[in-house]
Amino acid sequence: MPELQQALKDLRRGGARVALVPTMGALHEGHMELVRAARRHAEKVAVYIFVNPMQFAPHEDLARYPRPFAEDVRRLEAEGVDLLYAPAAEAVYPPGFATVVSVKGVSEGMEGAFRPHFFDGVATVLAKMFIRMMPEVAVFGEKDYQQLAVVRRMAADLDLPVEIVGVPTRREEGGTAMSSRNAYLTEQERRLAPRLYHVLCETAEALRRGGDVAATLSGARERLIAEGFAKVDYLELRDAASLEPLAAPDREGRLLVAVWLGTTRLIDNIPLPLSSAD
Repeated sequence: MPELQQALKDLRRGGARVALVPTMGALHEGHMELVRAARRHAEKVAVYIFVNPMQFAPHEDLARYPRPFAEDVRRLEAEGVDLLYAPAAEAVYPPGFATVVSVKGVSEGMEGAFRPHFFDGVATVLAKMFIRMMPEVAVFGEKDYQQLAVVRRMAADLDLPVEIVGVPTRREEGGTAMSSRNAYLTEQERRLAPRLYHVLCETAEALRRGGDVAATLSGARERLIAEGFAKVDYLELRDAASLEPLAAPDREGRLLVAVWLGTTRLIDNIPLPLSSAD
């Protein structure tokens, strides 16, 4: 901790602001987009890499989560990142650690229903990292849209002096949202994965044209299964700000989805603007 505090003090000399990019490593071009966005919001950019055990359930992929640390460092150096913080788990959660940060409301449903441990783990580690690093700005990808809403709510509720910035999802050729877990996909699954984004876009267009929400979403879930996805955890239309369910696309919304492709769970979302008639 003293070394981290000194490094941050050095970064802030001359009044420089610090933008933080929180990650779990296994960095890809989507993360680099976050680093570039951070550079637009502050003079100095800090990144942390921490595979947070608190957000994994016992049956999830903590042990096999990719950890190509040397390659991650190379990527960050190439982007000119000013500070990399990569603490060990015991440095973040020392013996006797017993505090959990829990955010209600926006954390409920969708990821919160299927991974009830997840957002407590996210909120707790981010609260700790914000306190340790005191960034003026923190940058997150919109691919994890519900997570972004949770972080914004937590920062507002706890009066944390950090601006939360969301960056649009970076996509692979074909439309698949970039994710560290894409590394788990087989070649055949990689060819199928773009269909998730295509079905999302087609569903959003059907809703924009006045399609019944319940019937349109039900049909889209059936299409995903027919396309070859093993299971649909959820496909929902939510208010873009509050994440409350929408029965009609009468205000800015988000279509959010989680599916299984083989043994890999993929999430994605797209905005649903109001129709041109509104």
